[in-house]
This record gives sequence, C-alpha cells and structure tokens, in this order.
Amino acid sequence: MKKLFFIIPIIFFLNVEELKVISYNIRYNNPNDGINVWENRKSTITKFLVDENPDFAGLQEVTFSQLSFLTESLKNYGFIGVGRDDGKTKGEYSPIFYNNKKHKVLSSKTFWLSSTPEKVSVGWDASMERICTYGLIEDKRSNKRIWVFNTHLDHIGNDARVRSIELILDTIEKLNEEDNPIILTGDFNLEDHTKPIVELQKIFNDVQDGISKSKKSYGTFNGFEKNLTQKKRIDYIFTKKLKIKKASHKLIKTPKMEWASDHHPVLAILKYQ
Repeated sequence: MKKLFFIIPIIFFLNVEELKVISYNIRYNNPNDGINVWENRKSTITKFLVDENPDFAGLQEVTFSQLSFLTESLKNYGFIGVGRDDGKTKGEYSPIFYNNKKHKVLSSKTFWLSSTPEKVSVGWDASMERICTYGLIEDKRSNKRIWVFNTHLDHIGNDARVRSIELILDTIEKLNEEDNPIILTGDFNLEDHTKPIVELQKIFNDVQDGISKSKKSYGTFNGFEKNLTQKKRIDYIFTKKLKIKKASHKLIKTPKMEWASDHHPVLAILKYQ
C-alpha cells in the first residue's frame, strides 16, 4: 500500500505539467451554407471539443449564437473575448475557452488590429474589423502562469496582416514582463512559406513546423471540399518557453460525412520547460 501511496502523487504532478491546446476556425453561422449550415455541424464540433478536453481552445469566426451553444455544451469551460463589431456581442469573436476546473483567468482583454487598437476599428487595408483576444491564465494546482493569445487575421489585406502581426508581437513584449510561457493560436490567412509566418517561426515555435506537404493532413483549410490533399496551411499554434510533445491536424466529419468546418483544427500537447 505504501508504494501505491507514492505513485499516485507523481502521476498527478506529471499531468499538471502538460497542456493540450486547440486552434479551430469553426466557420461562422452562415444560413447560406446549404448542407454545411451550423445546425448540421454544431454537435460534431462540440463533441470534438468535449472528447479532446483541451486546457485551452482558441476559436475563430464565432458568432454570438454559436458562442451561446458552445458555452451551454462545454460544461467545464469558461471563455474570454468580445464581439469585434461593438466590443460586446455583435460580430465574430475570437474567444479563448479554458478549462475552469484547472485554470483561472487573472486578466484578459480584446484589442483591435488597427492603429487604434483600444476601440472598434478597421486596420490599414483590412476588409473588416479584426481582433486579438488574450488572457493571463494561472494553473490552479501549480500556480504556473501563461499568456494565451488568439487571433484571426484579414483574408484580403496583406498590409493589414503584416501590421497586425507586428502589433500582436509588440503587445506580447509589453505585457510579458515576467517572461511567462506564451501560446498564440489563430487563423492567420497566411501560408507557412510567407515572410510574416517565417518571421514568426524565428521568434516562436510553430507546433507543426516541418510537416511534410506530401501528407494528406498538411493543409488546414478545406473550403468544405472533400479532397483531403489540401495544400493550404493557414491555421497555427505558436509557443514560447514550452516543449512540444505532439501536434496534429484533426480531420473531423459530421454524421453526413461532410467536414465539421471549412478549416481543420490544429491540436498540440505541450509541456512546461
């Protein structure tokens, strides 16, 4: 019995050290999506999140109706974030869901990707409002702290994408005075050969850096097309001061054998250094 008494605390401690993180553009609630409307996809997406049981999930394109369904379905989770159109509930969120049994939020904020980040605004040559949500989050058991950022960059304005990344990096540098670990999730609308992503990879660890383009799971954007050999990787998880134990793209289909979203989720298992 004494051996069993000592083994259990060790296993518990090891589990504390690991973090499971998801980045997932769930596709906004568009009534014109035909067979791919949210009503046909929502149960598959929430089941995936419940089954994976991540510590943090950075989601993109989440409208208020979708957020309401997610918060009702994800019983052990809280979220941070606001709608981008009014700083409250209108427009898409880039929320961060966190397991509130394991973590607590010490501070959080959403800022706009523009030259006036403190107020609702469209930045540079972007086609619409774009935002970044972040939180300083503490593990309830170990008291370790981590910054989690989540964003969705513009799909049209290249200057906006470049400047948005610069703004996010400046914000991280100003906030992280204690040099805590960092997770940055998001739909960057940039492929991994583009200069902004290459520059990010010099500062952070890309959890799937080096993935072979020959792999069927290389791409993260599927456009609801059934072809698995997508070559467009635009969704990422970047980390700093964390070890990457495992990373993958998940290929998730609804009971009707359609994609659960027009993007594939990125999943990573990380460990504190």
